[in-house]
Amino acid sequence: MQEERIHLMGMDPVGLSEFVIDQGEPEFRARQLFKGIHQRRLESFEDFTDISKSFRERLSVIACLRTLNLVQRFVSNDGTRRYLFSTANGNPVETVFIPTRKRDTICFSSQSGCALNCDFCLTAKLGFLQNLSPGEIVEQIIYVLNDVYGIAKEMPHGTNLVAMGAGEPFNNFENLLKAVSIMKREDGLFIVPGRITVSTVGIVPKIYEFAKLNGRPHLAISLSAPNDELRNRLMPINKRWNIDDLMNAAAAFQNSLKQGERLTFEYVLLAGINDMDRHAAELASLLKRYGLDRVKINLIPHNSAEPLEYSPPSAERVAAFKQTLETSGVSAYVRKARGHDIFAACGQLAAFDPGEALAEVV
Repeated sequence: MQEERIHLMGMDPVGLSEFVIDQGEPEFRARQLFKGIHQRRLESFEDFTDISKSFRERLSVIACLRTLNLVQRFVSNDGTRRYLFSTANGNPVETVFIPTRKRDTICFSSQSGCALNCDFCLTAKLGFLQNLSPGEIVEQIIYVLNDVYGIAKEMPHGTNLVAMGAGEPFNNFENLLKAVSIMKREDGLFIVPGRITVSTVGIVPKIYEFAKLNGRPHLAISLSAPNDELRNRLMPINKRWNIDDLMNAAAAFQNSLKQGERLTFEYVLLAGINDMDRHAAELASLLKRYGLDRVKINLIPHNSAEPLEYSPPSAERVAAFKQTLETSGVSAYVRKARGHDIFAACGQLAAFDPGEALAEVV
């Protein structure tokens, strides 16, 4: 039986040093490998021309730079790109590239599928399939950068990362943090934590743990309801850690913020469900009760898709909800949907068969 090849993309310099020494190579080979993989974003061992041919040939047998296979790539009318990959064992992984004039954003997945079963999210229909390794997380970013800009080409402007694809990042905490530590290195991708946002539905113990980390990414908490009764219905995780648990954790996180930082709450607006002015007033009161005054609310009109039975509110209703929050002193922003036509918008990642489910919308 053929031995599984070593995935080098998920190794930090320490791991690479151990690897090259085990192969009988000098330790400086680790620096060459790390720079070639992450800074130059090379896709084949043949392109590592600063490494001896004999070692490159051995690497091609015992190691690999990629484990994800591209199944399909979709391009939206608005320029958004959705990438559907499969893991080595056939599970789907999705990544989204969102271009804007001043910066680009890559929305990456931390898991294949998701176990949390939020009622308004299409990804929940997949169930949980697997955690992604640090290499599989980093690989998504490098693949997208090379597809958009070209291999070894510099990014023309800032690139932000958001862990808002499939899965709950805090249920894959250690692998996520290792991937961030690899991507932030100046001799690699050099995407610093200040350009990364991690979104959680509210894994309360991990919020406390995240608050204690130095040099961590930004945090966004998916809330989507101002009370336990409604949140229990929409987000079953609330039955494990209720809103009081979540708000206390959020307050602790707020206390860890540095000057100029803010905590983000995400609120998916569902027509006739959680979008009334009374819900906005209750939300503002909730934040005030827990002293959460260094926060902003991202309002996300629901991105409809079958078989979900929810729909977005009207533009007028969204504006009224936002106005109620702002009148109460809460900063609120409406997130514009991107890539809706290719099932790349928030809550739509469900690995549809590209030849069938997407045929009508591409």
